[in-house]
Parts: sequence; C-alpha cells; structure tokens
Amino acid sequence: MILREEICNDRPVIRQLIEAAFGQAAEADLVETLRQSGDAELSLVAADADGIAGHILFSKLQAPDRCLALAPVSVVPGRQNQGIGTLLIREGLARAAQNGWRAVFVLGDPDYYERFGFCVDAAEAFETEYPKAYFMALGLAPNGLEGLSGPIIYPRAFDALS
Repeated sequence: MILREEICNDRPVIRQLIEAAFGQAAEADLVETLRQSGDAELSLVAADADGIAGHILFSKLQAPDRCLALAPVSVVPGRQNQGIGTLLIREGLARAAQNGWRAVFVLGDPDYYERFGFCVDAAEAFETEYPKAYFMALGLAPNGLEGLSGPIIYPRAFDALS
C-alpha cells in the first residue's frame, strides 16, 4: 500500500470512493467545497495495484489557530476493516505534526479514534455544536493543546452537513 498526497487526476475516483463509503454525496461534496475554498490542508490517498482504496482529509480550522479537523476518512466498502483507514490516519497525523500543526479535532466514535491518541477529555475546554461525547482532540506536539480553549470554528463548508 502506498500512501501519498492526492493529485488532481485522483479527484473523480476519490469522489466515487467517498460516496460509496458513506452511501451518500454529502461528504464528497464537503471535500470538494473544502478544496475550492482553500481550507483543505492535507489530502492523502492509499493506493495499490487495484487503485485507490482509501482517502483522508484534514482541513484548517478557523479557530483555534494552527489546528486541523480530520474529516472525512473513507475506505472502499469492499476493503474496509483491513487497516487502510488506520494507515491513513497515522500517516496524516504524522505529516500534520511534521508540518507544525498544534492539534487535530475529530467527531467520531471514541472506541475507534482513541487508539490514535484522540481523547474526549482533551476537547473538554473547547466549545462545539457537536455532541461532546463524540468530540475529541489530539495534541500533535508535547503540550500541543496547552493554553488553548474556546470555540472550535470549522470552515463554512461543514455547515452543509448540519
């Protein structure tokens, strides 16, 4: 499996992958809107001889500064539960840390995301419209969340998912 940044030619395949993974177009529309607005920061694909099997996107939060949102992570339905999502998340977090981002926020199942270091308690100091039981944060550097609090402001593209 090769993990690499997406290229323009990947975009139609990524769209189909996301739609298949979620069973709807909303998340694929989100990715396209984040690209168009310039809020997409890191977009990786997992590819092998069979093609692109997975995709992950990290986008810039408007607040707090130097923080990212992880959403969505998608794997072709026939390839799910094979570790592709795990590879993409680990690689994305490593690249975000290398690029100097302070923290990443995610909305999802704690049983899944806690294995990557995300924690509901780490997001407690932040205000969000999303259910707090599923809202998690991960500092990317030692003390990456230290001194941060207040509202989490997602790019406008996320409004379409509400």
